[in-house]
Parts: sequence; structure tokens; C-alpha cells
Amino acid sequence: MTVAEKAQTLRSLHDAPEILRVVNVWDVVSAKAIAALPETTALATAGHSIAATFGYADGQIPRELMIDMVGRIAASTELPVSADLDDGYDDAGETTRLAIGAGIVGANVEDRLKPFADSVAVVEAIVKAGEAEGVPFALNARTDAFVRAGDRPIEESIKDAIDRGRAFLDAGATCVFVPGILNADVTTQLVEGIGRGKISVIGLPGALTAAEYEALGVARISYGPMTQRVALTALQDVAKSLYADGVIPEGTRGLN
Repeated sequence: MTVAEKAQTLRSLHDAPEILRVVNVWDVVSAKAIAALPETTALATAGHSIAATFGYADGQIPRELMIDMVGRIAASTELPVSADLDDGYDDAGETTRLAIGAGIVGANVEDRLKPFADSVAVVEAIVKAGEAEGVPFALNARTDAFVRAGDRPIEESIKDAIDRGRAFLDAGATCVFVPGILNADVTTQLVEGIGRGKISVIGLPGALTAAEYEALGVARISYGPMTQRVALTALQDVAKSLYADGVIPEGTRGLN
């Protein structure tokens, strides 16, 4: 498929009746491991995990390193790849152009609760960049209305997420990503306010299952840095076993 065809495929996966489940990856080998599973229809990168791979804090990795890695991931698979592009690196349009050039067909870009108009302008810049490249870029526009809410009442966060989400969709976003541990009541309010099939969530310990979110009208679920943390937990656990004179577990799988 061409880049434009992959982008359209990714958009179609967001529009499907069933929830789009994307298991986040952070390098080529993790991408190949997930892409090899028959259940995988698309890949999503985790910006936090890629930053950690290079020794950076979340949101601090230089753009060129991020684009290089997501491009390597995109080149390793025929599946559509959506990338976590942090906040767009102060020039969301140019960042999108570079990402498309690297084979990326969708992205998460976070608002970090910047002023409303500035956040909408970022979405507009991304959409225009995709159009200029001839790619129906699948923007999963993220609002940090919950994760950066501080101590404000949850009702204010819900309203803020709905207001921003509607504006992002009006500006051309494919979906609205609202990270946080969202219970059924909050999720229902967000779906009613933003639109059925237009909400994207993150699977965290204590959150609902993908099937439960699907029943509430959520379009997409991803897992952010949690997949890398699971992998690193397994690595530490086997290392402790080996230090205790254990052996590599039978059934350990490779990619070949």
C-alpha cells in the first residue's frame, strides 16, 4: 500500500464498529513482535517508551531522534503506523510533514492544556500538512484535560475535554484522545459530549477493559508506556531468577 492508502486504512479502522486495539511499540524489534500477531491491524508508537530507549525523559527527546525511530518502525512493517509526536515540537505542521515522509500515517499530538485557541491551531496545522502531502492523516488529537487537571473538580475536566474535543474534530482531527483512568460514568459523558466512535482512551491498571469501553462507544484503546514497562518487568524478573541460579524459561519465543 502507498502511504496515502495506509492512512485511509487507519482512518477506516477508527470508524469500524469494533474498538481499535493498538499495542504500543518503541523500536523495530518490538514492532516486529506485535506485527507478527494475526490480531494486529495497526501499530502505535509510545513516545514515552522511545524517549526512555534513548535515555530521555518523556517529552524531552529531540525531534530528529523521534522521527528516525518511528520511521524505522514504519519501514519494518506493511501495517499502518500511528506515532506519538508529543506536542508537535513547536511546529506541528513541519513535524507532521517529516513524519509522513518517514512513512507515518497518523499521530497522537497532545495539547498539554495550552490555551484553547493555540491547541486548535495545532490541530489545524497538522490536518493542513497532511492535505498538502496528499495523505488523509489520522490525527488522534490528545487533550490533557484529565492528566494535567491538578485538583480542579472532575466536572470541569469533563467540560474542558468535551469543548476541546469538539473543536479538534471540527478542525479535522480523526479522533480525540483523552488519557486518564476513565470510569464508565465519565466515559459515557465524554462519548455523549464528543461523539460515539470519536473517543480514544488508554488502558491502564484500574481502567475498564477494551470490551467495556467498546460497549460505551469508544473508538480506540492504546496502552502508552505500559507495554514497555511490562517487558522490562519480565526482563528484571528473569534476571533475578538467573542470578538465583535459574534457567531461561522453556517456551521462550523469538521472532524467527
